[in-house]
Amino acid sequence: MSEHRRKPPQPQGGGRAAARRGQTGSSSGRRAAPRGATGSPSDSYGSGYSGSGGEERQYGGRAEARRAAQRSGGGRRRAAEPERGGRRAAPGGPNGPGRGRGRTVPPGKKRFVDYPRSGKYGVARWLPSWKLVAGLFIAFMGSLVAVAGIGYAMVGIPKIDETAEAQNNVYYWSNGSEMVSTGGETNRQIVNLAQIPKAMQNAVISQENKTFRSDSGIDPKGIARAVFNMATGGQTQGGSTITQQYVKNARLGDQSQTLSRKFKEIFISVKVGAKLTKDEIMAGYLNSAYYGRNAYGIQAAARAYFDKDAIELNEGECAFLAAMLKGATYYDPAGSTSIDPAATAKANSKRALGQMQDTLNKMVEYGHLSPDVRAKYTKLPDVKNPRFNTALSGQIGYLVDLANGYLVNNSKTTGITEEKLREGGLSIYTTFEKKKVDQLEKAVTKVYKANIKPKQRPETDTHVQFGGASVDPATGAIKAIYGGTDATKHFTNNADVTGAQVGSTFKPFVLAAAMKWGVRDPDLEPIQAQDERTKVSPKSLYSGKNKLKIRDYQGNIWRNEKGEEWNQVNDGDQSYGTPPAYRIDLREAMRESVNSAFVQLGMDVGLDKVKEAAIDAGILKTSLAGADYPSFSIGTSQPSAIRMAGAYATFATSGKQRDPFSVKQVKDKDGTVFTHKTQTEEAFTEAVADNVTDVLRTVVEKGTGTSAQLSDRQVAGKTGTTDGNRSAWFVGYTPQLSTSIAMFRLDDNEKNQNREFLKMFGTGGQEKIHGASFPAEIWHDYMEQALKNTKPLPFPTPEPIGVVVNDIPTPTPIPTPSETEEASPTPSPTPSESLTSPTPTPSETCFGFQCNEIGGSDNGGTDGGVTSTPTPTPTETAGNNNGNGNGNGGIFGGPSG
Repeated sequence: MSEHRRKPPQPQGGGRAAARRGQTGSSSGRRAAPRGATGSPSDSYGSGYSGSGGEERQYGGRAEARRAAQRSGGGRRRAAEPERGGRRAAPGGPNGPGRGRGRTVPPGKKRFVDYPRSGKYGVARWLPSWKLVAGLFIAFMGSLVAVAGIGYAMVGIPKIDETAEAQNNVYYWSNGSEMVSTGGETNRQIVNLAQIPKAMQNAVISQENKTFRSDSGIDPKGIARAVFNMATGGQTQGGSTITQQYVKNARLGDQSQTLSRKFKEIFISVKVGAKLTKDEIMAGYLNSAYYGRNAYGIQAAARAYFDKDAIELNEGECAFLAAMLKGATYYDPAGSTSIDPAATAKANSKRALGQMQDTLNKMVEYGHLSPDVRAKYTKLPDVKNPRFNTALSGQIGYLVDLANGYLVNNSKTTGITEEKLREGGLSIYTTFEKKKVDQLEKAVTKVYKANIKPKQRPETDTHVQFGGASVDPATGAIKAIYGGTDATKHFTNNADVTGAQVGSTFKPFVLAAAMKWGVRDPDLEPIQAQDERTKVSPKSLYSGKNKLKIRDYQGNIWRNEKGEEWNQVNDGDQSYGTPPAYRIDLREAMRESVNSAFVQLGMDVGLDKVKEAAIDAGILKTSLAGADYPSFSIGTSQPSAIRMAGAYATFATSGKQRDPFSVKQVKDKDGTVFTHKTQTEEAFTEAVADNVTDVLRTVVEKGTGTSAQLSDRQVAGKTGTTDGNRSAWFVGYTPQLSTSIAMFRLDDNEKNQNREFLKMFGTGGQEKIHGASFPAEIWHDYMEQALKNTKPLPFPTPEPIGVVVNDIPTPTPIPTPSETEEASPTPSPTPSESLTSPTPTPSETCFGFQCNEIGGSDNGGTDGGVTSTPTPTPTETAGNNNGNGNGNGGIFGGPSG
């Protein structure tokens, strides 16, 4: 047998594993010898036998064999060995292909980047060397320096007087004709630093960037935060230093929020900080900043807010304008409810005063202002009217505000932000019909001039205001509004926000809730009563008694948190219905606007369901008062005229609700940006909505709303007047058009931040103002013209609905002194009285779901239905201002909480 075929002796130190490896090249043929083997299988592992002499070398196992191979040069030694059997020796050593450990570098050749590291095993093979790490770091820093150098060289220093001006937005009437072109005019006048008070400079330094005089012009932490937020899809942020803000303001032509733009601004800021003096940067910033009211720069701002030159500003006015830099939408005392419902005049004034005081305090803290001077400015300065563009006079300014507010408040759908509006270049197609807008303004002006005489009756006729809106029930499109006398003189849009309670015009929602969900049986447990309700017919009977004791769901007399009973009064302290029970059906109760009947009905339905019905109809939840008091059913809430018209339009369409909107389409130079799509929700069934309409027709045909009758068509509507005669409404509709008119007295001069609604007893020469008087008259005059030449359409015939509740014979009570109209207040109850249902006495009138006791204290309202309500806690409602008009305002919504 030849030497090739002879089984080699087993190494002494290798053990069984080594023996197995040694046998891989044996005659058994179970495993092929590795390529380039020298005749001995163990050569492939650098152990046992040399390639030439075959002298045995013993090692202590596999690990020792591997170390020996490394010492002897591994693959290099075998590479020099002669080929056997016509085969070429493979490189490798321990890393040869025979063991699957990767290739080794051929002799004399080195990799440029030694990774994974040769000659290393396990984790060490994948850990980069310090040389590699250092090299990569140097390369990275070098590339950053190169990029920064190129970026720095490519950017220039912006000049305010050369920045691009925004374009105008063009607004169109519903027929496509142009309404007005506005919004893009840049109101700016450059002034040098000598014309800017030192106090203004110190105010912005104290509030915005206290290290301005010494910093490099950039804030690395702020930059990192802004870049990270943008990269992760978070909210974008502006520059942190005055230098960065100046650069951002000066680049009006490029306001896109992108990483590339942010990096470009960084380079510009660095260059500005290196090339310009601090005074030049300060002048540039104050001349480029946006202060609201379309005023760019300190000079334009001084004129817009105070009608004076910038150099004449005092310390308080400077601190005030510094607050405007935070965002005039939320700090302008005039309010910006068309942009955000929370930006009311009162809320903005409070924010502006707080920010102004904080700025003054910081000026003292940083040594820019003496405490004595600071003590002079504890109130907001007198601020002028915000409008200056005569193209926005009359109703045009209100219409533009309404359109802008709709777009911005729905920016997720429209894609239009406040910043995009300022940039301009948009074609905005509105829903407003010029003819109807003019007709509504004419109807209001006619009634005002004929009846309101502030010079003759200053105590009663001053501060009288009207608001109105007209909505297409089929689409929700706002066809016309009346926002006030003149948008350049009276800047609160009375169609969009009034803060005036709506009174009895809220009663249709109570009736709709009673027919949709039904009343709860007080004999059942509350949980069971939720499921077992009785849907109400308009023929259902309720008490029309004046000073009616109101009962809760279980039949107990309702008491407030102070233990006081609620005794509901009617307009003029008059009882309705046939005595002694004074029962009256709901149709008649609506016709005569009987408060007691609807307050008790609301309690039987559940005020939560009444609230839900109003929301379903289209009233914004944020404009609703707290549903914790019985008077909620008769109009303590303050929806806007637009929302009231829209909610009544839901009845006109047999229960189909469509939100009011004011913009049909928006286009820019690249095409269509937004197109409105009407969405319809079923608020009520046809039976419920049509029955409400049928009842409201009675109000106009032979009730409190007869003055709203039209000559050739059916009308449904409701009057409303509030407690203290502080507001009056008429809301009515035909199948084609729904319109609401509000009247109130309110001194909302910019100096009066309380917005207190004044009583209207004697206003217009009338003893008191009802919804049936001036509001209904305006509604009639407008609708006669607005519907002229349109085909009269009838309302649907309603299907019968519900059952007649309380249709039970009533026992004749024995008269007692407590039944008289002059009843004395009921003594305060004991704790036990407020927890149990009182036992009926002969002085009570009992039937159906109520047992109504006569007498008690007078907690009532008038035709409008607003009774004096205990002051709610802050958690009850933000919208109920109890007649003082302090609620927040909103786009199409009235006050918001």
